[in-house]
Amino acid sequence: MADPAYPPARTAAGIVTAFFARRFQAADAGRASWPWVPDAPTVTAVVDAAFWASLRREEGRPPRVSLAIVAPEHAGQPMLFERSLPLTADPLVRLAPAVERPGIHLGVWRSAQGELRIWGAVRELPDFCLVTEVVEPGLLVLKYQREKDQKYGNIAVLRGDQIRVVEEGGGAMSGRPAMLSALLGADGLVSWNDGGSLLTQLAVSMRGHGHGASLLVVPGGTDAWRESIEQPTTYPIVPPFSALAALLERRGDDSIADDIQVLVDAIAGLTAVDGAAILSHRFELLAFGATIRRREGRRPVEQVIVTEPVTGDVPQRVPATELGGTRHLSAAQFVHDQRDALAFVASQDGRFTLVAWSARKEMVHAHRIEVLLL
Repeated sequence: MADPAYPPARTAAGIVTAFFARRFQAADAGRASWPWVPDAPTVTAVVDAAFWASLRREEGRPPRVSLAIVAPEHAGQPMLFERSLPLTADPLVRLAPAVERPGIHLGVWRSAQGELRIWGAVRELPDFCLVTEVVEPGLLVLKYQREKDQKYGNIAVLRGDQIRVVEEGGGAMSGRPAMLSALLGADGLVSWNDGGSLLTQLAVSMRGHGHGASLLVVPGGTDAWRESIEQPTTYPIVPPFSALAALLERRGDDSIADDIQVLVDAIAGLTAVDGAAILSHRFELLAFGATIRRREGRRPVEQVIVTEPVTGDVPQRVPATELGGTRHLSAAQFVHDQRDALAFVASQDGRFTLVAWSARKEMVHAHRIEVLLL
């Protein structure tokens, strides 16, 4: 195969093939078990086409398109085009408006003649199917369909000539809170009934609305969190809004998924209001628009550890003032004072930080997790 016009495509292909090779070994299975897992030339060609399509515009808008490398016979109820299309930027840009909604992908596979073609659209993908998603101009995410209909797992994020490889599984990051492990898939992001999954969806929705946002997750059954909030709270919820918690009690009922998504998006919308939304560990909404203050008798937070779940990341100890703007600094102070709480902070530029207390380091630990939410 000739060198791609987008050189990082070949590097990305090597990352993907190595990722699946490790999955084969872990599963004690060969490639024949997952015939839709692509080879390096296929990944290179798909990434190359997706990148150049991302730089184009259709009716003044950049494309958002998702490409699944899978044959029609391995996809659930595919929509087949009578005539397949070449895997080039032009058809990708033209088709993007039809498949820009979440969960819809263009299917790509080799024809009988060995040429990569766009054969149609698909919603149901097999486990471990590779997906290349165009997020914005020059920004691509390589992800795979996890087992049992879990949230996609991200393999790598490409932005221009930069490639960030997402850390796999539990990794070696000491003191990681359970939420981060759930995002990485180490704890099994099982279903809507799993707390980690709900917090993941809240994080995705917070980032998706495009405003700066803050969410504090505090222990239920105690008012200790109020000592770190200006009183009176701007928008207290009395009694706590417990509709989400009530739905979670109906474990195993698949019919509640849409209702839960509506509530998750509604709560995430409240995080865009100036101040912080406050949620209990039992998923009861306690307040929003809350102003964080330093707890009486506590010192200002001075330093934090900053990490990112990407391969080769080295934890850095930085002044708290360098963590970000006011939202980040106030979230760090809250966790410093309320050490059994979590804080989620979304920036308008797309950055997303999970802030937790590290008992091992005895200091605030800020995890940059936007690579997991794309």
